[in-house]
Amino acid sequence: MAQKIRKIGVLTSGGDSPGMNAAVRSVVRTCAYHKIDCVGVYRGYEGLIDGDFEPMDARSVRDIINRGGTMLKSARSDRFRTTEGRKIAFDNLKENKIDGLVVIGGDGTFTGGLVFNQEFGFPVIGIPGTIDNDISGTDKTLGYDTALNTAVEAIDKIRDTASSHNRLFFVEVMGRDVGHIALNAGVGAGAEEILIPEENLGLDRLLESLLRSKASGKTSSIVVVAEGDKTGKNVFELKDYVDENLEGYDVRVAVLGHMQRGGSPSCYDRVLASRMGVKAVESLLEGESNYMVGIQHEKMKLYPLEKAIKGKTHINKELVRVSEIMTT
Repeated sequence: MAQKIRKIGVLTSGGDSPGMNAAVRSVVRTCAYHKIDCVGVYRGYEGLIDGDFEPMDARSVRDIINRGGTMLKSARSDRFRTTEGRKIAFDNLKENKIDGLVVIGGDGTFTGGLVFNQEFGFPVIGIPGTIDNDISGTDKTLGYDTALNTAVEAIDKIRDTASSHNRLFFVEVMGRDVGHIALNAGVGAGAEEILIPEENLGLDRLLESLLRSKASGKTSSIVVVAEGDKTGKNVFELKDYVDENLEGYDVRVAVLGHMQRGGSPSCYDRVLASRMGVKAVESLLEGESNYMVGIQHEKMKLYPLEKAIKGKTHINKELVRVSEIMTT
């Protein structure tokens, strides 16, 4: 029989993403609704080892649903990678009478939670918080929608300058090893080309596309590049390559970088975070562990942490085809 849950801890780990605060708020208030205690763990697994805990109630999380980043802070922990470090963390949880843990983050966060459960049998539920949308088992991760809108807004502004000065801009967006942000932002912002890891466009085809654009009368262009694109060249090398092989373009580079992680979360991310927080807490109360909360076809589901870590997301092939038609 699963142990009775009387107190739940919540932490955020790895890279921050918009919506993490909304998820923390949801966890805390769901605990209050079910009349159980909640403890915030500061600085992720590092705080778990240091015992950096703070009791939280419904008032502790007021006015944070609209804030980006994470009020609980985030940190990577080399100590938690060791058995000794995890044992200290476990002892701290037991000393503070914490019975279950909600971890908010990406695959590194989930890997830590999975190993921790396997070693000590401690109940863990994960909430996927990463702008990259690269976690298997959920249609959307927390922060992805906000990051996507941030990227589109930035590309729209860059296009104003590109048009004014007849320039070609390479715009690099985040996404690690997947092209979800690049593909959707590229289509949404009307990019002339989109370079993503899943579809190796190749340098020759890129030049051909740009030549066609120029021949059709376009005097400026936007090429959206995922940071993990497999052309074999980074965005600055792409600029140099086009400079050397294509006349008539004034080529510039814009790297959006960490601005995509910040800012007030979109309504979608706030609602998603609220739903995920409720599902995470109530799953622990029902005796579930070693699962991630995900959204699949608009319904909240539990997905094994191990499969979430090892699984791969797939690019939308229909949207790839749409992008090819739109760049004609």
